[in-house]
Amino acid sequence: MPPVFAHGALRLYLLALLESGPKHGYDLIKALSERFGGTYSPSAGTIYPRLGKLEEEGLVVTETAGRRTNYRITEAGLAELNKRRDELAGVENDISASVRRLADNLREDVRANMRGLRADLAATAEAARSTARAADFRNIGRQPTEGIRELKEAEMLLQAFRDDLRVELRLHASRQPLSPVTLETVKTVLDQARISIRNSLPG
Repeated sequence: MPPVFAHGALRLYLLALLESGPKHGYDLIKALSERFGGTYSPSAGTIYPRLGKLEEEGLVVTETAGRRTNYRITEAGLAELNKRRDELAGVENDISASVRRLADNLREDVRANMRGLRADLAATAEAARSTARAADFRNIGRQPTEGIRELKEAEMLLQAFRDDLRVELRLHASRQPLSPVTLETVKTVLDQARISIRNSLPG
């Protein structure tokens, strides 16, 4: 896959992000992730070395705010940014193109994963139907008291799945917004799971 930023473009974009005010390294990572709609999030190993280089060149300085270290653009940094406004506009266009490319790649990955998931769910549903048919055959003439236990177990599994996934989604959302691709994945997976479970129920 082509690089998200051309050579030197991320350095320039960091200066542009700092123009609005001092920011912590995590703030910059979050701002970049939001700009890319969640399709790309740079690592600390990508951001901090470039901030260090900008500081060496006198384009940014660090400030201590409590337990945080913020980065602030200097007059020299603003002069550099103003000199390269046209280039910054090109970087913005490149980012928009990268977002479209990354979104297309993610959609293709989701489609491929959904095809595999549908096959897995279909196989699981068929196995469940076979097990149910065998159980019905063994239980001919018996009272269906065991069905109550299975129903309660199924409800407990559904509740545990819901609670676990809610925790994971909320933890992720506290760090960065959910992307449209994630939301679409949740919808598709739940729809397929619902269909497969319904198909496994005896007629």
